[in-house]
Amino acid sequence: MKILITLPAAVLLCSIACAQQMNSKKITYPVTKKVDTVNTYFGTAVPDPYRWLEDDRAPDTKAWVKAENKVTQDYLSQIPYRDAMHQRLQQLWNYEKYSAPFKEGKYTYFYKNDGLQSQSVLWRQVGDGAPEIFLDPNKFSADGTTSLQGIDFTKDGGMAAYQLSEGGSDWRKVIVIKTTDKSMVGDTLTDIKFSGIAWRGDEGFYYSSYDKPQKGSQLAGITQYHKLFYHQLGTPQSSDKLIFGGDKTQRRYISAYLTEDERFLVINAANATTGNELYIQDLSKPGSQIVNVIGNFDNDHYVLASEGSKLYIYTNLYAPNFKIVTVDAANPKTTNWKDLIASTDNVLTASTGGGKIFAEYLKDATSLVLQYDMNGKLEHSIVLPSIGTATGFGTKKEEKETYYTFTSYVYPPTIFKYDIASGISTVFKKSGVQFDPTQYESKQVFYASKDGTRVPMIITYKKGMKLNGKNPTLLYGYGGFNISLTPAFSTSNIILLEHGGIYAVPNLRGGGEYGGKWHKAGIKMKKQNVFDDFIAAAEYLIRNKYTSKDRLAISGGSNGGLLVGAVMTQRPDLCKVALPAVGVMDMLRYNKFTAGAGWSYDYGTAEDSKEMFDYLYKYSPYHALKPNNYPATLVTTADHDDRVVPAHSFKFAARLQEYQQGPAPVLIRIETKAGHGAGQSTEQVISGQVDKWAFMFWNMGLAW
Repeated sequence: MKILITLPAAVLLCSIACAQQMNSKKITYPVTKKVDTVNTYFGTAVPDPYRWLEDDRAPDTKAWVKAENKVTQDYLSQIPYRDAMHQRLQQLWNYEKYSAPFKEGKYTYFYKNDGLQSQSVLWRQVGDGAPEIFLDPNKFSADGTTSLQGIDFTKDGGMAAYQLSEGGSDWRKVIVIKTTDKSMVGDTLTDIKFSGIAWRGDEGFYYSSYDKPQKGSQLAGITQYHKLFYHQLGTPQSSDKLIFGGDKTQRRYISAYLTEDERFLVINAANATTGNELYIQDLSKPGSQIVNVIGNFDNDHYVLASEGSKLYIYTNLYAPNFKIVTVDAANPKTTNWKDLIASTDNVLTASTGGGKIFAEYLKDATSLVLQYDMNGKLEHSIVLPSIGTATGFGTKKEEKETYYTFTSYVYPPTIFKYDIASGISTVFKKSGVQFDPTQYESKQVFYASKDGTRVPMIITYKKGMKLNGKNPTLLYGYGGFNISLTPAFSTSNIILLEHGGIYAVPNLRGGGEYGGKWHKAGIKMKKQNVFDDFIAAAEYLIRNKYTSKDRLAISGGSNGGLLVGAVMTQRPDLCKVALPAVGVMDMLRYNKFTAGAGWSYDYGTAEDSKEMFDYLYKYSPYHALKPNNYPATLVTTADHDDRVVPAHSFKFAARLQEYQQGPAPVLIRIETKAGHGAGQSTEQVISGQVDKWAFMFWNMGLAW
C-alpha cells in the first residue's frame, strides 16, 4: 500500500505567503574578510580577495565554514515542509537495492542495501545456496562514512584486494584477504589514488598512485605524476617496484590491467582526461620489455581482449565514434591494425563475455546493443524493454550467461539475465521502489542552440501535465569531459515528479553523446557553446510553456557546477533558483589544486596564452560575478572533496554574497566527512537531496 505524507492544510495555504515573508527578511551573512592578493596574467591584474579560503585547514577557514553552515541550516530549518520531505524521501528510499551479480571462483557476488543502510553490503553465495555477507562496509567506521570503493579478485577467486575511502576522499587504502576465510594477507597499503588493482597470479598485483602532498593543506597540494607499482604479497609497501611513470616517464594518469589470460600487461598513460598512450608487456616471456603500441595523446584506446597473440583494441583513431581493431602483439603498430567492427554514426563502447563482443551504441543518447562473435560477425541485436540505458554485459570468457541493468527516467533499474547463446533476456531482479511508471512519461525533443546546432533534451513529467508555464522544473546539465548523460532513474526525483514537476536533461556539447566532434565543440575556446546550449534549453522550456522563469531551477555538479555558475553569471534573469554543486568556479587557478592540471584538455589554462587567459577570465564564475540581482542560490560542496577542492565553492559563495543586490538568498551548504560524491552515507545523500528540493520549492513560493 502506498502511503503519502501530507501537510496540514494551514501549512499548505500559508506556504507562499510564508516564503515571501521569510525571503523578504535580509539574511545576515558571516563577515568574510578580504585580502589584497593580486595575480597578473599577460599584463592584466586580477584581484583575488578570497584567496585565504583556499587554505582548507586554517582555523579562520574552519570558522568561516562553521558560520556559513549555521546560516544555511537556520534558513533551511524554517521551511515548514522540510521535515515532511525528509520523511517522504526516506520512505521512498527504504527498499532493497541489488547490483547485478558477478562470478569470482566458485562464488557469485552481489551488492545489496536493505533500504536505509549507510553503505551497500557485498554478499556471496555458491550456486543456489544461501547467501552470506562477505564484506560489510557499515562496520568499517562508526559514522558510516568509510566506504568500499572497488574490489578485485585473483583469476581463481581465491584472493581479493579491496579499496577503502575514508570520508569520501579520493585517497584509498587497499586491504588484501583470502576469500575462503576473509583473513588478511600482509599489511594495509595506503595513499593510493585513481587506481585499479591488476592481479598477476596470486603472488602480487599492479596499482597506481601519486606522491602524497606534504602535511598542511592536503586539498591544495598538487598531485603531479602518476606511478605504476608492482606489489609482491608479503613484502612492505615501501619495497614495491616502480614499473612505469614517475619522473622518468611523466604522466598524470596511469592505469594498468591484464588480459583475461594474464599474458599481457596493458598500460594506459595520459596527461589529460582525454587521449592516452597505449603500452603492452608480454608477461609470458621473462624479461620482456614494455612496448609502446601508440604514442600520441590525441585519441583514446584500450585493449578489449586477447586470443593468443591477437589483441582486440577499442579506439577512436581515425574513427571519432570508435571502432574495434585487431593486431598481432608481436608487431602492434597502428599500420598493422585491421578493422573488426567499423565505426558508425553512433558512439560505440564495448565489453566482452562468453567469447563474444558486446557493442553498446549510443543513439541520440540512448542504448542500442549488438552481440558479435570474436571474428566480427553480428549474432544478435539485444531487445531492450524500451528507450533507455543498458549497462553491464561484460563477464568472463567461459560464462554462458551474463547480466545487465536497464533503466530510464521513468523505468526503475531492473536487472536482466542474458543467455549469450540464444540472445534472450529474462528479468532477474525488479526494483522495489514505490513508483508507478505508467503515471509518467519521458519524451525527447530537439531544439536549436544559439548558433543553430541541433541539441537533444529529454523531458520527464506526470502524464496529463498542462503546458501552462506554472510547472516547477529542474534543468540539469553537464557538458564536458566526453561524458554522456543517458536516461537513468532517480529516487530523489520522485519528490519533484509526484508534485507536478518536470525534470529536463539536455545533451550539451562537450559531452560524448555524439562522439569526438561533439566533445571538441565544447572545450577550450569553444566552451561558451556549452553554456549557450544550456541557456537555449531553458529558453525552449519557457517558450513552450513547460515552465517559466519563476518556476525554473538550474542544476549541475562538478563540471556541471561550473556550467551553472557560468550561466547564472551570464544570465541572472534566466531562472529562479540555481544549484551549483562541487563546481569548478575559479578557472584561473583550477590547475593549481590536486589533479586539476589534468583537466586542461577540456579547459585550457590561464598560462597557455593571452587569448586563452582572456577567454577563461571572461566566463570564470568567480571572476564574472558583479553586483546584480542573482537567483536564489544554494552552493553545495564537501570538506573532503580532494578532486574539485571546496575552495572553488567557498570563494564563489563569498563573492556572490558580497555582490547579491536582490532579495533572494545566497547560501552554501558544506557537507562534512564527505568528498566529491562517491561514498556518502545514505543519510548524507537523503539530507542533501531534501535540502535541495526544499530550497527550490520554497524559493519558487510553492507548497509541497
